[in-house]
Amino acid sequence: MRILWAPWRIKYIRNVDKVKGCFICNYWNTPENDRQNLVLFRGRSYIILMNAFPYINGHLMVAPSRHVGNLEDLSDEELSDLFSGVRLAVKVIKRAMNPDGLNIGINIGRAAGAGLEGHLHVHVMPRWVGDHNFVSTVAETRVIGQALRETYEELLSALNELLEVESDE
Repeated sequence: MRILWAPWRIKYIRNVDKVKGCFICNYWNTPENDRQNLVLFRGRSYIILMNAFPYINGHLMVAPSRHVGNLEDLSDEELSDLFSGVRLAVKVIKRAMNPDGLNIGINIGRAAGAGLEGHLHVHVMPRWVGDHNFVSTVAETRVIGQALRETYEELLSALNELLEVESDE
């Protein structure tokens, strides 16, 4: 028997029912903790952060700063800002990770798979040909190939490079 270690998951398992309030709102309101909270960027009305319990390495989330659960509850300006954030997240992932493709999606409501129903967020995930193998199908287990903090630093470096290039243009 082979053992697949994922020691970082214990924090989620032990605290899944204990978290008070919305973690995205908590992160928005504590910019001094951005590195600890894996926040990569703050736009005018959105935040880009790493999923601390990812489906795949480099899994980002883009969320509006305002606590809303549905797309139709966003103003036109908030919706535009949110998708500007999605575009930036895509650029960062492509620069840092060179994926073969991307999955981008929104889960609205528990029936659609939303783990955090009250605060809308867009998932942006890099994908590579062959990135998931039999383990996902047979053992209902995902293999994450890089430590979260290491991925965060790579994505942050790519973000800073992008912002520098865009400011020079």
